[in-house]
Amino acid sequence: MKKAYPRIVSGCGIVGIMNEKGNRMNGDLVIRAMRVMDERSNGLGAGFAGYGIYPKYRDYYAFHLMFDDEKSEEQTTQHLDRNFYLQKDEAIPTKPSPQIGNAPILRRYFVEIKSDMLSGDGTTADDFVVRNVMEINSKIKGAFVMSSGKNMGVFKSVGFPGDIAEFFRIRDYDAYTWIGHGRFPTNTPGWWGGAHPFTILDYTVVHNGEISSYGINKRYLEGFGYKCTLMTDTEVMAYLFDLLLRKHNVPIEIACLALAAPFWSHIERMPEKKRKLLKAIRMVYGSALCNGPFAIILGHKDGMIGLNDRIKLRPQIAARDKDMVYLASEECAIREICPDPERIWSPKAGCPVIARLHF
Repeated sequence: MKKAYPRIVSGCGIVGIMNEKGNRMNGDLVIRAMRVMDERSNGLGAGFAGYGIYPKYRDYYAFHLMFDDEKSEEQTTQHLDRNFYLQKDEAIPTKPSPQIGNAPILRRYFVEIKSDMLSGDGTTADDFVVRNVMEINSKIKGAFVMSSGKNMGVFKSVGFPGDIAEFFRIRDYDAYTWIGHGRFPTNTPGWWGGAHPFTILDYTVVHNGEISSYGINKRYLEGFGYKCTLMTDTEVMAYLFDLLLRKHNVPIEIACLALAAPFWSHIERMPEKKRKLLKAIRMVYGSALCNGPFAIILGHKDGMIGLNDRIKLRPQIAARDKDMVYLASEECAIREICPDPERIWSPKAGCPVIARLHF
C-alpha cells in the first residue's frame, strides 16, 4: 500500500547559496541545507543546479538531457549533430541508489553552434539554443532538456533531495552558486521532467507555491515562441525571466516588478514618478504578472534573485555573511551552513533580494 501524504499547501523547500566573488563551493553545502527541510518534500521530485561546475568547458553550451529510450536518445543526438559541433558527449555520472528507481537515460552534451546556422536575420546564439530546446521538448517524443546554459547544469529526478544528491553525485561538483529544491506537488504530477529546477539557457527557477495565472502567462509566452510542455506551472517562470531579462533587456528590478507587481490600489497612493513607472509596467507586462502564492529563487550566470508574491503567501528567508548570500524557505536551512550570519531577515512581499557577481 502506498504511503498517504497530507496536503501541505505551504510545502516545498527551496535553497539558494551564492558567493558574490565567484569562489566555488562544494555541493555538500546545498545538500546539508536541503536535508534539514526534508519534511517539506514528499519524495515526488527534487533537484539541484550548480553554476561554475564546468570550467574546462565554460565556453560551450552544456545540454543536460533525459531520454525515455534509445530511440529518443538517437533522434536527439542526430538533431544536435545537425545544428551544433559536439565537443563532448557522455553519460551524466550517477551512483546507483535503491531510493531512485526507473531512471531514464541521462546524458550531457557540450556543444558549439555551427557557424552557418546563424543567418543575418538577427537571430542570436542564445535565440538559436532556445529554439532548439523548444523543438526537442515538443517534437522528440521521450526527450527532455534539463538545462542548456554555459558552465552550469541541472540534476533532478523523482525522490527526496538527499537521495537525489547521492544519485547524481552532487558532492563531486564545485559551484559559485547552488540552487536546491525539495518538492511537495499539490496539483501537478510527480515525474522526472516535472521536478525542479526549471531552466532555459542559464536561467534556473525553483519554486514553492502555485502560479494561478499559468494560463495567461503560457499564452503570452507562446506569442514569443516559447512552448510550455512540462505539465507544471513553474515552467512559465523560467521563460518569463528569459524573455524580460535577455530578450527585452529589462533591468532585474523592473522584471521583478512586472512579475510581482503591486496592487492597483497601492500604486494609486504612490508618489507621481513611481506611480507612472508602475502603471507603465503593469500595462506593458500585464500578461507577465504571476498571480497566486509563490516564493522563488532564480539563478543565472551573473547572480541570484529571491522573490515572493505580492502579499507573501509563501515563506522566504535571506541572509548575508561577507561574500556569501543565502536564500531559503526556513531559517534553519541557512543556519545549518552559516550559524551566525552578519545579517538575516525576512524579505517583504514583492521585494526582491538581488545578489550579483563581483569579479
